[in-house]
Amino acid sequence: MKKKILVIDDELTMTTLLEFFLSEKYNVSVLNSAKEGLKWLDSNLPDLIISDIQMPDMDGFEFLKAFRLRGYTKHTPIIMLSSKTESKERVKCYQLGAQDYLTKPFNPEELEELVKKNLSPIHYTKNW
Repeated sequence: MKKKILVIDDELTMTTLLEFFLSEKYNVSVLNSAKEGLKWLDSNLPDLIISDIQMPDMDGFEFLKAFRLRGYTKHTPIIMLSSKTESKERVKCYQLGAQDYLTKPFNPEELEELVKKNLSPIHYTKNW
């Protein structure tokens, strides 16, 4: 059975790219806002979430904080996406509970490795 990934981003181009790169190996659900994401999570539990930071109704930081406060989702890995490359953005994400941070535009190979690492954190690599 394919693992489930939730993608949250308000940019259609980004959600289309992420779905294109991930849908062959994973069941991908795409939402366009963090508020929609929280509502969707009331009745769904993905194996991984990939979320943008800059969104109009609720930013990724607020989403991450609200998501982590839910008891049943506190161990679900999250990869945050941003066009900002500053260290302070990454540190804030890590402090709020994100496992990884990926900058836009992203390298598809890096995306694949981060997804594999977060879905199988110990034995994801082919060669040791």
